[in-house]
Amino acid sequence: MAKDGDDEKASGSTPSVFVSYASQDVAVANAVVEALERHGVKCWIAPRDVVPGALYADEIVRAINEAAVVVLVLSEQAVTSSHVGKEIERASSKRRRIIALHTDSAQLTRAFEYFLSESQWIEVGPGGIEAASEKLVAAVRRHSAVATERGPETVVADDLKPVAHPDPHAPDTKSAASRRARVVITVTFTAMVAVALGYVVVGKFWISNHVKSQPTASAAQDATSRTGVATLAAAAAAAFSPPPHSIAVLPFVNMSGDPKQEYFSDGLTEELLNSLSRINTLQVAARTSAFSFKGKDADITTIAHKLNVGAVLEGSVRRSGHTIRVTTQLINAVTGFHLWSETYDRDLGDVLKLQTEIATAVAGALKVTLLGDEVAKIEVGGTHNPAAFDAYLRATKTLFGGYSPKVIETAVAGYTEAIRLDPDYALAYSARSLAFGSNAALWDTTTSAVRADLDKAQADAAKAIALAPGLSEGYLARAVVYEYLLEFKEASEEYERALVLGPGNARVLRDYGGFAVYMGRNDSGLTAVRRAVVLDPLNSSAQGFLGQALFVLRRYPEAVAAYNDAEALPSTTPGAFLGAIGLAYYLRGDFESARSVCEQKRQDLNSQSCLAMTYDKLGRHADAEAMLAKMRATGGETSAVTYAAVYAQWGNTAKALERLEAALRLRDPDLVRLKTEPLLDPLRKEPRFQAIERQLKFPD
Repeated sequence: MAKDGDDEKASGSTPSVFVSYASQDVAVANAVVEALERHGVKCWIAPRDVVPGALYADEIVRAINEAAVVVLVLSEQAVTSSHVGKEIERASSKRRRIIALHTDSAQLTRAFEYFLSESQWIEVGPGGIEAASEKLVAAVRRHSAVATERGPETVVADDLKPVAHPDPHAPDTKSAASRRARVVITVTFTAMVAVALGYVVVGKFWISNHVKSQPTASAAQDATSRTGVATLAAAAAAAFSPPPHSIAVLPFVNMSGDPKQEYFSDGLTEELLNSLSRINTLQVAARTSAFSFKGKDADITTIAHKLNVGAVLEGSVRRSGHTIRVTTQLINAVTGFHLWSETYDRDLGDVLKLQTEIATAVAGALKVTLLGDEVAKIEVGGTHNPAAFDAYLRATKTLFGGYSPKVIETAVAGYTEAIRLDPDYALAYSARSLAFGSNAALWDTTTSAVRADLDKAQADAAKAIALAPGLSEGYLARAVVYEYLLEFKEASEEYERALVLGPGNARVLRDYGGFAVYMGRNDSGLTAVRRAVVLDPLNSSAQGFLGQALFVLRRYPEAVAAYNDAEALPSTTPGAFLGAIGLAYYLRGDFESARSVCEQKRQDLNSQSCLAMTYDKLGRHADAEAMLAKMRATGGETSAVTYAAVYAQWGNTAKALERLEAALRLRDPDLVRLKTEPLLDPLRKEPRFQAIERQLKFPD
């Protein structure tokens, strides 16, 4: 436990800022940290800065004691959060300077009114970025410097007077200078709002839910008198500040006059997108998110904001026999100006070279310098055989119709044809490997079927790597196989190789992150999954992986929020994540919410396990037993780990361990969950459980 005598300890040369927030406001909190640390202001935020192995509460207290300034993300959720209340009480008792960022119309409790009565309030409103960020950083530094000089007492900057009440509609009796200061801070916080776009799934922007306050009329008039209408318009435009060198590739329009050629224009777009993602200095929106705008009447500005990219590449494809004409144009999404355009007439056998030409031109227009190895990576694993390329594109297009058994079977046939036409087509081998792996994970209900598919997947992955050692997809495919085979050390090594070769590949980031969290590598895993969501914000699978990672980390409110975001995406099958949401409610102890959610999707295995556990907690034991029987009919012999979780939550330790031992004998791929699955926590001290864990040889 931190001692009061430690209060004066400084965290390095720059006093730290402690960021207090409710779990639902994690995107805003991350934005605050990124905005401040980008300017060299050291921040402390949980869970990022909690020392592994340390007591969580002790770390919080120590960090508040050492901070010079506390930034509070003040929202309705924060006001009702017990841990936020304790943090603010501690900060107030230690006379730390508190800056409250008021993000919505939260009504304060009496306790919050008391602890924040001398705090600086910043109301959220529209504004610019560059100058505003500098002003915010300067204000935080000024408060930090005064705190360091004067000690732990509350400090008030000369031009930032304390506000005794949070009412945004109260009469403005401040001086013109004070009003100007409030406008400056309002503009500054909007900079952090823009940064937050990189952390949340678009379609559930926290801005739409939380940012409601506007600057007072007097403040706006004062700003207009100083800067003029033109400056305000420029500031509004500057509010959109996507990452540098970020780009989305929209589906190229099929100009062939034949709707059946749609697969080719889509496939060529995807291949070009993949080529660009291999350039390390580019941030490329992933395929699923970029293609979600296909056929929709959305302008470039809207698309760029939803994908948080600074440039958009669009074009058209006209195919005639063995020749194609590709017309492309690159647009600056912030200004709306064209950066570059070109038309290419090529033979189909030159598609690989065409991808390199376009990627090189785009990089040049975005002022990205390509290194020799990056140019080589653009073409790695591809083919110069037009017929093989065509078969590959048809198979890939098929998979985006959903991973049903029939779809996977058709895709496998297409990849097999591509390989027949070009036996050295590494991308086709890696894609077929992943298709076999998907069938094993999603549809095989017997261990013999699982093993047969995994054997084929392993052979294809090995072939892809042998043909193209620099292809990240090959290592990803082999990592998935090793994971399903419960060879976790080997899987970890392959995932690492895939990530090194494909740091901009959303699928690699997503799968690596999910596996890493299961292995207990919390920081690297969660970071990778969050990065996948940034690159693929409209992909429900990426958002679902984030929800699962947060669930495994026991961060249940955040997991519910992530799953809800996934559920809200237009492409999501309704109810797909309800079972996962219910399980998070169950582990929070909210059994009525768990029951209500999971009863909406009774045919789903997650929902059935949720109901089996929840009914038992509610005393409906017969219903719980009946639901377990339904689970067995749904899951077959490959869901033994899920059955074990139900028995563990019922308190039937013997049955739970029996199921896990059966899963081990059958080499159930679901045993990847064993090390970190929260539902299995009641078993962790059992010698039989620990013996199973040792046999699985999880990496340290």
